Amino acid sequence: MSEAAIKKIRDEMTANANNPYVQVVGNFLLQHIDEHPDNAEKVLTDGKTIVKSLDEMKKEAQKKRVGNVAVLTDAEGFAVVLKYFGMEGTAATVPSATSIAPPVSHTSDFDVKLEDLL
Repeated sequence: MSEAAIKKIRDEMTANANNPYVQVVGNFLLQHIDEHPDNAEKVLTDGKTIVKSLDEMKKEAQKKRVGNVAVLTDAEGFAVVLKYFGMEGTAATVPSATSIAPPVSHTSDFDVKLEDLL
């Protein structure tokens, strides 16, 4: 059962490779399932996706909105994800906040070939 759940999570992460939030939540779910294998079948519920769990996080953050700013802590956000999927447990193991930063593209005019150095 957990193999199918892991595949579903990885497939969604692959399909949304440019969305760093899907990557963070996907990795969180993979870790959670590893620690709580009995929750794996809940990921397989029809219609439940990582992207939709992010929508639930957005709704929860809107409830705490002050002016134009709505923020959840990492633990609060992951707790929303667990609740969305109907999973037991807490978000005790929270990925680093730096893991949500988008990938950095390094560009440079510096171009050296091995032949240039010989």
